[in-house]
Amino acid sequence: MPANNPIATLVVAFSLILAMAMRIVALPHGLSIYNPDWVLLFLIYWNLALPDRVGVGTAWFTGLITDVLTGRLLGQHALAYAVVAYCCLHLHRQLRLYPLYQQAVATLPLLLASQLLVLWSQNHKGANSLSLAYWLPSLTGAALWPAIFVALRHVRRSFHIF
Repeated sequence: MPANNPIATLVVAFSLILAMAMRIVALPHGLSIYNPDWVLLFLIYWNLALPDRVGVGTAWFTGLITDVLTGRLLGQHALAYAVVAYCCLHLHRQLRLYPLYQQAVATLPLLLASQLLVLWSQNHKGANSLSLAYWLPSLTGAALWPAIFVALRHVRRSFHIF
């Protein structure tokens, strides 16, 4: 992010910190299987809204912090977030034109790709017994995308970040 707009840097950083807190919050077992990857959803929004300021490097660094917070192998989320950020940056002009429900459908493959990369890096020899519940956070994230988009757009406009 350019140094000429410190407000934008602080807002994006604070939102990503909030997303990390939402990621590690303890939920009851029945709800924890639906907890989406909040950090990735926020990164997707910022990649679409500010593609010249939030890019692959930001995603990589955020992924490393997420790996430390979740206790995963260092680099799992960094790789997944960087790949998704690259796809978002490559497609941001098309995705921004879609209505919210189509954006939600378009975010589903990005969330699934991230989960697939994390799964691959966890067990590169092949998946053990993998249930359908593993993919539920991606479906929840896609369903929550319109609300996340509207909320973060409101924050971005409130702080006049363009």
